[in-house]
Amino acid sequence: MFRKILILASLSGFLVGCAPASAPAPTLLPEAYIPTIIAMTGEAAQATSQALITPTLPALPTRTALPSTPYPTATFTPQPHIPLAQIQFLAPGPMSRFVSPVLLQLMIISGESEVVQIRLFGEDGVYIDGFTDRIPRLLSGVYKVYKIPFTIRAAAETAILQVSTKDKEGRIRSLNSVPITLLSAGTTQTTPAGNIIYERAVFYTPASGDKASGGEVVVKGRFWPFNTQPVILELILPDGKPFTRVLDINGLDPQEFSTTIPYKVSELTLARLSVRQMDPLLNAPIYVYTQDIWLSP
Repeated sequence: MFRKILILASLSGFLVGCAPASAPAPTLLPEAYIPTIIAMTGEAAQATSQALITPTLPALPTRTALPSTPYPTATFTPQPHIPLAQIQFLAPGPMSRFVSPVLLQLMIISGESEVVQIRLFGEDGVYIDGFTDRIPRLLSGVYKVYKIPFTIRAAAETAILQVSTKDKEGRIRSLNSVPITLLSAGTTQTTPAGNIIYERAVFYTPASGDKASGGEVVVKGRFWPFNTQPVILELILPDGKPFTRVLDINGLDPQEFSTTIPYKVSELTLARLSVRQMDPLLNAPIYVYTQDIWLSP
């Protein structure tokens, strides 16, 4: 049912995008569908937390992924233990084309700070526009719609639409991005969100809230690279101090990893386990996924 809803919403946006330039903005997701999306997101989050308890997962049947236009990686079929994203781009999908404004539809779980940042970057990583919003922290997620006006000098240019949340210490809790194209004239054409509603990363172990000891954390998980840049694992303390490990990731296909991160603390500390990948043009993260774990001396 959830997939049917997303497909209908994506097709609606596509049909509107194909209309003449004077046509109204892409159709939003029908209001009657929003409670269903929220309920499905909550159920998926609960199922995911249960699945992450077991580090070694049994072989499970695959589920057919929604159609998408990946950038730049190949399409993969999400497994049942891959969680829905903390920041879900319901629309636009990858490489959607917009005449101003960009219409953004999100299902988002904010961090403890309840601060959400939306930013639009143009070609060569140039910042175009952005703003912050405050969203109550609900584990079932909050549905939001934003319009981002823009002006460009060229006829068209590639862009990155980025949304991030922070915890109460100001550390990035979650960050997700989608590539789009900006047009100075023409018609808006949107693509389906596809499998970008899922997280690119999952930790098999440790689970959220686990306690590590002995000065080393064993980390096992799965990551779907956004690009060919290094993938970085970090344990970030409340004061921002990181303990870092660079993952050995080859190619752009989803792949599993297993490594250790050494650390040093003098008392029981709640740290943020983070996996991120950088973007060479932005010189900043293009994707971040995190969870809390306890570190004991």
